[in-house]
Amino acid sequence: MSRPAPRSEAARPFVLASQSPARRELLKAAGIEPLVIVSGVDESRVMGHDPAELASTLAELKAQAVLDQVAPGSLVLGCDSVLHFGHEILGKPEGPEEAASRWKRMRGNSGTLYTGHCLIDTEADRQIVRASGTVVHFAEVSDEEIAAYVATGEPLHVAGSFTLDGYGSAFIDRIDGDPGTVIGLSMPLLRNMLGELEIALHQLWR
Repeated sequence: MSRPAPRSEAARPFVLASQSPARRELLKAAGIEPLVIVSGVDESRVMGHDPAELASTLAELKAQAVLDQVAPGSLVLGCDSVLHFGHEILGKPEGPEEAASRWKRMRGNSGTLYTGHCLIDTEADRQIVRASGTVVHFAEVSDEEIAAYVATGEPLHVAGSFTLDGYGSAFIDRIDGDPGTVIGLSMPLLRNMLGELEIALHQLWR
């Protein structure tokens, strides 16, 4: 009885340079079991005028920050997200008041959530940086709903003060684009980035 050939990349460590549980779960759902190493990058100290470039820069900083902690041959992925709303680029809110104020401006309107991705192949000494964007249409929510949502604490820890995979999902009318981008990691984009490194995503399945 013949056995399938072993996957050449199966044993390579895949490092996620992010403490986001949502990003980790997206990878796990796609068959990748990441080793999480928190980068410690202070996102609030990095500024920019272009949301896609800012998200990409932050993702690159996160990935680069953990390189001295990873095993030889590791693949390292850094991600970061920002919301472009009106003329503002919004990361995580500073506190409950800011989160509530944002929601009062965002309700009934739309913004674009950008997620930057930086993938480093330490074996080949190659790096790829890409960004994806998804348009988010916010529901017309009441002040009471906003107060209740902020009280959960969920919007205090995420870019744009909302999530698509938690309490906040009920307050999003619809999106135009990849839902993973909004959650924090675009799996279709990651697949393409791996392809540029001549690595098939299925080779990383556990």
